[in-house]
Formats: sequence, C-alpha cells, structure tokens
Amino acid sequence: MQVRHLAGGEDLPPMSADEPRVSRAEALHVQVARHIRNEIEAGVLRDGETVASTRELAAQWNVSVFTITEAMKVLAAEGLIENKSRSKRVVRAPEQPRAKGEIRLRSPRVLFVGGYAGSGKTELGRILARLTGWPMLDKDTLTRPVLEAALELLGMSPHDRESETYLNSMRPREYEALMAAANENVSCGNSAIVTAPFLREFKDQAWLDRTEAAFAALNAQVTVVWVYCDATSMHGYVRHRGAARDGFKLSDWKSYLATIDLDFRPPVPHRVINNCTSSAPLQKQAADLLAEITAGETV
Repeated sequence: MQVRHLAGGEDLPPMSADEPRVSRAEALHVQVARHIRNEIEAGVLRDGETVASTRELAAQWNVSVFTITEAMKVLAAEGLIENKSRSKRVVRAPEQPRAKGEIRLRSPRVLFVGGYAGSGKTELGRILARLTGWPMLDKDTLTRPVLEAALELLGMSPHDRESETYLNSMRPREYEALMAAANENVSCGNSAIVTAPFLREFKDQAWLDRTEAAFAALNAQVTVVWVYCDATSMHGYVRHRGAARDGFKLSDWKSYLATIDLDFRPPVPHRVINNCTSSAPLQKQAADLLAEITAGETV
C-alpha cells in the first residue's frame, strides 16, 4: 500500500475512503503536538513525568515515528519537553496553570462547555478548572460507571450510545445528574465548570432559557461555551483517546460526520473556542475567556 507524504517529507498512514483528508496547514506532527500540549496544560501530563517512547506514541496516534519526532521537536522548542537521552523525554512545565486560590466572583458563574466528541471540551474544562479552582463537573466522569452498569443489567453493551433505549431513557438521566451536581455547587455559592456534549440541550432554546432562569434564581450567571473542532482534528483525537464508546463513530467516520453539523452554534449569546490545529493555543483562549467573564467581578 502506498505511503502518502506531506511537504517536508512527513509520511502519513494509508488513507481509507472514510478518513478525512489532512491539509498542509494541518500537518500531522502539528496536530499531535497540539494535543500533547493540551494534555500538559490540562494537567493530564505533569511536570517531570516521563513521556511514552516514540514508538509507543506512534502506535497511540497511528502515525509514523518521524511524525512523533517532529512533534517532539515542536514541544521541545516551546520548552514543554526535555530530551534527557535518546530514549527518554520528560515533561517540563513547572508553571503548569494552577489557581493559587479559587477565583471568587460577586455571584457564582456556571460555564457550560459543549461540543462534539473529540472537540477538546474536556481539556478546555480541565484547563479552566486549574486556572480558577472551580469544580470540574464532567458528564462522563460523574455518570459513566452507573450508566454502564445499568446498560449491562439490561443486556446491552456498556458502550452503547446510539440505541433508542440509551437516547430516550438513559441519556436524560445522565444530564439530570449533571445538572443536579451543578445546582448543588451553586447553592453553596460556588462557581462551576460543566462539560458534556450538550448537543440536544444547546439546540433547545426552551432548555437554555429555563437553565439561565434557574441559575439566575440562585444569583448565578450562565456562560455558554461551544468548542469547535474541524473533522480532521476530531478524528485524530477520538482515535487517540481509544474510548470504547467511540467505536461506533470510528467504524464508519464518514457516516458519523454526516449526522453532525460542524457549523452549528448555540442560539443564545455564547463564546466559541476554536480547537483546530491552526487556531490559537487552547491555553491562551481559556485565559482570554476567563479574563472576559471575570472582568470587574472578582472579590
């Protein structure tokens, strides 16, 4: 099978008919470097931690060792990766974003962060949580163990996210639990960062209005954040994280893309975070977002 190449000699894995094409502006090593940078900034990879070997990373990302080597050069130039030897690299992020103390606002702020699978919403949420000290409420973290156990008791796959049973019976309960956790925090005077796809919710004007009114009754302000990511970047991230629940999407990526609208935006005032390879670093966008919503609000 013929190997493909990008400018500069970078080799790409053979392309199936269902894989998105990679443009020169979105070279694979740049994509890999961006995702690893996001993991460092989100605290998934910690200062001093040894990075997986080149071959291990190449297998994880389904790319060549050349691609990983080039990605490591980018991160090394940024001071995020230090080459200790030919076979050992470590994370160098002594100034990893971490709130020196929780940012307290005059009234609690609830950030609802939504986006398609692989858009980077969880990474954004983690970065925001590390910057603010606010609790990070992620739907999968809060509900997945119970959800998967319930699906198995019903004789279904624990990784099912497409059936009518899941969509109509299980999914609403997941979001009910997520919103209850957010309400609990706000009732205690805490701001919160809430991450989930919110695909139905962000399309539902009535849900958005009810949610804003409910938190306003608790003297809290709501900020809606949509994380945008192009198809190529999403595919790389979804494939890399290797979650069993993504198997259905990856088995026919082209068909999955036909079911989503990459141009969708929530029908209420909102902020868009662009997590495409060619966009500004996720860390900078997170810091800019916080500066905007906390201006004049801190106590």
